[in-house]
Amino acid sequence: MCGIAGVVTRGERREALAAAVDRMTRSLHHRGPDDHQVWVDRRGVVALGQARLAIVDLSPTGRQPMTSASGRFTITFNGEIYDHRDARRELEAAGVRFRGRSDTEVLLEAVERWGVESTLARIDGMFAFALWDEQAESLVLARDRLGEKPLYYAHAGGAVLFGSELKALRRHPSCPTELDLGALSLYLRFGYVPAPWTIYEGVRKVPPASLIRFSPGVSNQEPQKWWDLTDLVTADRQEGLGDEEAIDELARLLETSTARRLAADVPVGAFLSGGIDSTAVCAAAAAVSPTPVRTFTVGFEGAAFDESVGAAAIATTLGTDHTSVLLTPADALAIVPMLPDMYDEPFGDSSQIATHLVSAVARRSVTVALSGDGGDELFAGYTRSVALDRIWRRVAGVPSPVRRTVSRLAARVGSARWDALGDLRRTPRLLRQSRLSAKVEKSLRMLEARDVADAYLRTVTLTDDSDTYLQHASRRGSLLLEPARWPKLADLTELSLYLDTITYLPDDILVKVDRAAMAVGLETRLPLLSDDIVRFAWSLPLDLKVRGTHQKWVLRRLAARHVPGGLLDRPKMGFGVPVRDWLRADLRSWASDLLGSGRLAEEGILDADRVRRTWEAHQRGEDHTHVLWAILMFEAWQERWRSARTEAA
Repeated sequence: MCGIAGVVTRGERREALAAAVDRMTRSLHHRGPDDHQVWVDRRGVVALGQARLAIVDLSPTGRQPMTSASGRFTITFNGEIYDHRDARRELEAAGVRFRGRSDTEVLLEAVERWGVESTLARIDGMFAFALWDEQAESLVLARDRLGEKPLYYAHAGGAVLFGSELKALRRHPSCPTELDLGALSLYLRFGYVPAPWTIYEGVRKVPPASLIRFSPGVSNQEPQKWWDLTDLVTADRQEGLGDEEAIDELARLLETSTARRLAADVPVGAFLSGGIDSTAVCAAAAAVSPTPVRTFTVGFEGAAFDESVGAAAIATTLGTDHTSVLLTPADALAIVPMLPDMYDEPFGDSSQIATHLVSAVARRSVTVALSGDGGDELFAGYTRSVALDRIWRRVAGVPSPVRRTVSRLAARVGSARWDALGDLRRTPRLLRQSRLSAKVEKSLRMLEARDVADAYLRTVTLTDDSDTYLQHASRRGSLLLEPARWPKLADLTELSLYLDTITYLPDDILVKVDRAAMAVGLETRLPLLSDDIVRFAWSLPLDLKVRGTHQKWVLRRLAARHVPGGLLDRPKMGFGVPVRDWLRADLRSWASDLLGSGRLAEEGILDADRVRRTWEAHQRGEDHTHVLWAILMFEAWQERWRSARTEAA
């Protein structure tokens, strides 16, 4: 795991090129505190840098950038190739002789023998890399299947800049830093900036499962897909697969994936939230590890956000070496000022706070942590994914004027009254233990939808009128806004899972985990996102994911083989903090300053009056947490970076 950066030019003084890339690389020290190296080709055309977090082969033979034995390829690589030992054996049988034990060297020699595209198709890993081909005089940027590792690039003054985070590109004096209003509109709608866009005009993300080839002096290269989830989504399902047979196969795949992700030359642990996903991963780790697995949980004062008791009980059952830390609101609030640096562009998922806190706790003991992320997208863990199919099929035939009238009448009840209803003892347990208003709000928004595409969008957007928060609206394309590009799936739950996997997962969940953990130099590994498990999950009929009132059925049954069902039958709470209440108390002064009408008017970006009305409505008891947090994260980012047109100074 590392931070990478570099530049491709038409040719300049090697010393100047090396100095520029050294500055870019050093801005990523948090991602790779163990080593910093810069490589420059002999003509001064390309420079590659790496800030290294040493995980596999801690010796000098694992240092990067690394050049292949033939001298043709040089790479700077961020990530892990989990099946590199299998590839090594195959390459050794073909006559390759290795100098060290790193997966990076295996990747280099595989590219030499098999080619870039064939190598990418064969490996199981998380990665973002830059590969210079001296013979072809071209640079390849590539990213893993689901986007676990980040990679940004920009054309700037005849050069191409790239890096693991935007701050690395900002270190170069030619980096574009003009605000992209179209990307900002998407951000206010979804809470993240969807790939390939970034908050900067002219800077792009390499999309997941894509590669781009750059040659000095050649412009307008476009990303090319080297893998496509649609191929799995539209394939036939394994009809007739028995329940126990499916659970057995998932158990086998998860243990194999977890064993690969436990392999390291540094201490490895796992996050344990107490949910189904993390429990299944920790159970698999306990099954394959020769020593007790170290697990980590943070809890928060206030029962609604404290899952540490349940996690501790699961840890005892699994026999892990468990660390649980109870944090105060002050601990979480102290993270807020750090977020603009940590996330580098506006990011509106408030669970970023808790994710960073548990990462910091884990980093005291381990360098690598397993995480259960991906289970919701693969096995139908989000309630909205199931509700989309169940609700829309029932209401689609009702005339839209009637649906809108019912929605607006129900909305008048108000979030406070819906939450009060959820607290009543006669209310079903799963609703009592969660915010009923949030579930009602999503259902009501769905009632107003024009069609199924609009219904899905209303379940995943922060607000339906994001442009009203901008003084000057601008448009950017997005897969989510172009239903003609969606695969034709008869089941709306499966459609939701597909869209979540290629949008929300890489652009929100994986960004959140990567930045929160790498800010403290912690590598995270996600066993549920192995290529084999992704393929298996999409081969299953939906009945093995959703059965009756149970979501993630097959994964739940697998976890229940190791943990009593009572410990798992808790409502899905997420890894959150009480931002809704903080904005009315602990964070009110901070938020009021950022949202001041004079400040917003001077910036000329957001509509100060629209923001003020939303803020005041929230203070009166309405719930506008999500859109306000997104706006606040944008304003905090503005405050941090507006004076830094470049970080080169």
